[in-house]
Amino acid sequence: MLNINKIRDGEKLTVKLEGRLDTVTAPQLEEELKSGLEEITDLIMDFEMLEYISSAGLRVLLSTQKLMGRKGSMKLIHVSDTVMEIFEVTGFVDILTIE
Repeated sequence: MLNINKIRDGEKLTVKLEGRLDTVTAPQLEEELKSGLEEITDLIMDFEMLEYISSAGLRVLLSTQKLMGRKGSMKLIHVSDTVMEIFEVTGFVDILTIE
């Protein structure tokens, strides 16, 4: 299960994820992001409560990063050690902005 909480402030959008971003929930996040990024130039993904991310979740992050790279910025905050390890193993630490 994945809970998605979006907080918009002008052209800035913070997306807080809670739960698991996997094959089942990745399409849900992808749909939420597609419908919410038209006027956004600053996207912040808060992973404080994200327990797990699968390759399907990584694919959503990659496509979102490409989109935001053309029109603004995207960064990840509060990434847990477990999720950070997945980013390191897959090389996503070199692709994503993680604070």
